[in-house]
Amino acid sequence: MLNLIIILAVILVLAILIAVFRVTTLVGIVKGDAGKYVTSDNKVQAAMCLLFLLAGIIGFFYYSFGGLDDDFVQPLASEHGVETDRLFWITMAITCFVFILTQIFLFYFAFKYQYKEGKKATFYPHNNTLEIIWTAVPAVVLTILIISGWKTWTKITGPAPDKSEIIEVMGYQYSWSVRYGGSDKQLGDYDFKKIDVVNQVGIDFSDKASFDDFIPTKLILPKGRPVHLKIRARDVIHSVYQPHFRLQMNAVPGMPTRFWFVPTKTTAEMRQETGNPDFEYELVCNKICGKGHFAMKYLIEVVEPEEYDKWYASQDAWLKQNDDYLSQVPDELQEMARIASGIENNAEIQEVENAVVSNN
Repeated sequence: MLNLIIILAVILVLAILIAVFRVTTLVGIVKGDAGKYVTSDNKVQAAMCLLFLLAGIIGFFYYSFGGLDDDFVQPLASEHGVETDRLFWITMAITCFVFILTQIFLFYFAFKYQYKEGKKATFYPHNNTLEIIWTAVPAVVLTILIISGWKTWTKITGPAPDKSEIIEVMGYQYSWSVRYGGSDKQLGDYDFKKIDVVNQVGIDFSDKASFDDFIPTKLILPKGRPVHLKIRARDVIHSVYQPHFRLQMNAVPGMPTRFWFVPTKTTAEMRQETGNPDFEYELVCNKICGKGHFAMKYLIEVVEPEEYDKWYASQDAWLKQNDDYLSQVPDELQEMARIASGIENNAEIQEVENAVVSNN
């Protein structure tokens, strides 16, 4: 509602300015300004430059810090997000300062040096000192910003810490699929040639690490533990975007990417912080990847480590839920696949083995 009011106010101001311009034009004609080099409303337009500058600065600060920032700045829920937010606000402070300063000079000079009869402008073609200053200062500032950003980016896209939770994220038109490594904490291999209606991520069952992999319907993350996302795409370029974690990484067909981070707030804690009992973390695509792009939303839940471990241990392997894919397992690995995936009950097998040993 507030945005609508602002839009209507802007339209009204523009209409008033157009009306004022037409009135001043008619007044100039009456005064006989038609044949003059500079019309009599020159001073009015110069003064309006200062008014526009003042209104622009007030509007800029109100729009940025008057409450509308809540619509754009999402609560922070990751460790590296502290550093990225710091870099963002430092960059914003520098660019805003330079922008406001240059606009003040621009509009003030338009007012101060307005045309006046008998006044001649000073010819000032070049100044080496000024050239060096406004070349060197931006160069140094930009170099510092770029190096700071590069160091942060290198850290969060570099090798993940040991014992990170490794999760595969695959984007496709128009949804997401996530895969966990199962009890061995290792993701099995994949092959795009094995993708079909059921095996949408193309799990390759010639790799024994894939036997206990599981695919849930929600991305569950542990609070306080490093999470290593292995990212890929099945068809076109997508983008893994999680604003509360300050996470964004392209998912590119044929070129796996990665991103690691540490969640710092559970979903329950975020609901309490935001005052929204229905709050959910979301994984969305911010690339315009096709007509169903809007539907690429996947829910994320962050829980305490103990709850995560309990949930993780309760998950059934994808192979167990789709045991007809045992036919894709090499013959020499069939028994291992049945045991690792839980198709055959490990406890029962152990009891039989114990009984055989006892009888012997």
